[in-house]
Amino acid sequence: MAGAIIENMSTKKLCIVGGILLIFQVIAFLVGGLIAPSPTTAVAYTSVKCIDVRKNHHKTKWLTPWGPNYCEKIKDFDEAVSRQIEANDIVFAVHIPLPNKEMSPWFQFMLFIMQLDIAFKMDNDLKENAEITLDVSLAYRDDMFDDWEEIAHAIELRKLKCTFGSPKTLESEGRHYDCDFLPFMEIGSVAHKYYLINIRLPVNERKGINVGIGEIKDIRLVGIHQNGGFTKVWFAMKTFLTPSILIIMVWYWRRITLMTRAPVLLEKVIFALGISMTFINIPVEWFSIGFDWTWMLLFGDIRQGIFYAMLLSFWIIFCGEHMMDQNERNHLSGYWKQVGPIAVGSFCLFIFDMCERGVQLKNPFYSIWTTEVGTELAMAFIIVAGICLCLYFLFLCFMVFQVFRNISGKQSSLPAMSKARRLHYEGLIFRFKFLMLITLACAAMTVIFFIVSQVTEGHWKWGDITIQVNSAFFTGIYGMWNLYVFALMFLYAPSHKNYGEDQSNGDLGVNSGEELQLTTTITHVDGPTEVYKLARKEAQE
Repeated sequence: MAGAIIENMSTKKLCIVGGILLIFQVIAFLVGGLIAPSPTTAVAYTSVKCIDVRKNHHKTKWLTPWGPNYCEKIKDFDEAVSRQIEANDIVFAVHIPLPNKEMSPWFQFMLFIMQLDIAFKMDNDLKENAEITLDVSLAYRDDMFDDWEEIAHAIELRKLKCTFGSPKTLESEGRHYDCDFLPFMEIGSVAHKYYLINIRLPVNERKGINVGIGEIKDIRLVGIHQNGGFTKVWFAMKTFLTPSILIIMVWYWRRITLMTRAPVLLEKVIFALGISMTFINIPVEWFSIGFDWTWMLLFGDIRQGIFYAMLLSFWIIFCGEHMMDQNERNHLSGYWKQVGPIAVGSFCLFIFDMCERGVQLKNPFYSIWTTEVGTELAMAFIIVAGICLCLYFLFLCFMVFQVFRNISGKQSSLPAMSKARRLHYEGLIFRFKFLMLITLACAAMTVIFFIVSQVTEGHWKWGDITIQVNSAFFTGIYGMWNLYVFALMFLYAPSHKNYGEDQSNGDLGVNSGEELQLTTTITHVDGPTEVYKLARKEAQE
């Protein structure tokens, strides 16, 4: 009678496998902490105020702050007033990157947030709940002497949330408001060397456009992009892990197909988890180095969502298939109450992502948070997803509690067995509990390292050694879940080890002939596994 490898593996061999996996886990953290640089870099840009005196402001004209054919500039708005330059003739220009630098496809994405420098003036005060209208354009070129090619153009609204720490008197004129950062732009690829942003603040007093927004002194942008060095390390990890998970997945399914029975639900879910992990691992990002694929951020979100949905489903089914008092097993329909919240929550987050990054494929300046309707819609999706996550967590905690309680209760039958048989089953129960605790440890490590990466400065320095905490978090947690899936497929693959007939039934020490129930992990026409035999009990009990 053959069971799963984890059921037939000795404690010594299990410790060896665990030690090897732990070594790879440490390596995954060290790769990010010692080899990779910080995951992202933030660069501050201050816009240059250019003068656009062309009739009707023809949109094909781009105003460049520096370099060949740079624009005519003004220092501040006082100069504009003295030269009788209207607000509609002023363009805020930002060149990306800074002088003597180039952007690279290895940067993967660009995210920009905006900060407005608004001064207080008695005759031009900032109204409450004021909205600013931005006429924004984005262009690119790959040579300093080429013409700019337009990528996107849009007219966007942003709500101003500003506070003023001083009394609004004549003495306070000229002091700046403290304004929140505004979402400005996100683009999912960096396929070109140079980018140009032109921002206009059109004024129309009759329509109330850009009226009551205070005296804007400057527009500042903060650009965030992925570091090229981190991208290379990340791609290398994906390239290494893809064949590793793929090979163990093929090996796992081959061992299942060699059995004389059909695969059970838990085996199918583990295989599906391996497929979702492989889906994340496949390094399609290599193509983004040569192609302008702006949808890669959205695609990455979808891949992660599929994996986490499968992981959460696996935990529920794993616990359910080890329940002792559950009548319906080995059928996905028996878990609709627990899997349902996962499906609803995942769908809500998918819709939210499509409303944000899906729209940004056409308009990189779009943000769902800039309007009241969009904010309420986004919050609704997030709240529903949060409720589903809470329901799932409650279901999971209840099922884990039941599994451990029932296993402990069934252990009362162990003293009636022979010593060798009792030690064997005690080892099986220990390994099951151990795997449950490893699952909890992986989840806890994910949360802990996320919190640490948020509250630390991004790196720790020990003497001459600098550890990039954020990079270690990304590579370590990514490697950890790969090792977790690898271990599941290895330990829960069918074992080819057989036990003698003298150990199959006679040593159970249950004179009435009834068998105890612990798990339905593996059942087939060749007979139940060792754990299943120990666990099975009469339904009427």
